[in-house]
Amino acid sequence: MAYSPIVDPSDPLVADYFGLSDAEARRRDDGGIFVAEGALVIEQLVRSRYRVRSFLVTEHGLRAVGAAVAAVDAPVYLATQEVMEAITGFHFHRGALAAADRGVGRHVAEVVAGADRLLLVEGVSDNENLGALFRNAAAFGVDGVLLDPTTADPLYRRSVRVSSGHVLRIPFARLPDWPLPAITRLQAEGYEVVALTPSPTADDLRTLAPGPRWALLLGAEGPGLSAAALSAADRRVRITMAPGVDSLNVATAAAIALHHLVA
Repeated sequence: MAYSPIVDPSDPLVADYFGLSDAEARRRDDGGIFVAEGALVIEQLVRSRYRVRSFLVTEHGLRAVGAAVAAVDAPVYLATQEVMEAITGFHFHRGALAAADRGVGRHVAEVVAGADRLLLVEGVSDNENLGALFRNAAAFGVDGVLLDPTTADPLYRRSVRVSSGHVLRIPFARLPDWPLPAITRLQAEGYEVVALTPSPTADDLRTLAPGPRWALLLGAEGPGLSAAALSAADRRVRITMAPGVDSLNVATAAAIALHHLVA
């Protein structure tokens, strides 16, 4: 396996990996790049629709991703742990990174076509929560994820890692006209939009008998769903909890709701 040693952290060959801890620099939906981290995620990447640009690995990391590296035609850059950390700007122990082109994002119609189970996400700005939502979506057979304009970037490195790479295979798109007419349009296409909320006036999730096509609507922790999104939903449901506990982490709540919806 041919590779190029990197000894200078400022080497332009590895410019795709500079400053990975700078979240703002990585939130690009306009044909830029994203970075996958760790062997498991890189294996998902090489099987996905995204084109791998390069790999940056330590000797240990190269052994872990050897099969994935051999599966694509992309340069492999080999660095010591210290040089890798100087390049990326953070302590990194997994020893393997891959840079890929974002390409052209999917259109909403492409995600919805043929889908019976959707996840609608509003205002989730935490990258780890977003990644966990994609992992849950994969676990429960969700066909696609639709995001409002304020939700975080699913291809940010931390989101990709927490999703265990599932964000690379589950179709997603942004809804520019959120919440209306986006929700109304989904309803017109036969989806029952179910909003998850801790409100005591919402129906108990256990009373929900989902139809053949549904979209689970989730909001950020703290503020929750906007009033406009809640009012547009077909049904508002809550997860019953013990007294003194008013809510769950959004990814945990989503997993409980999805388990019920697919049962």
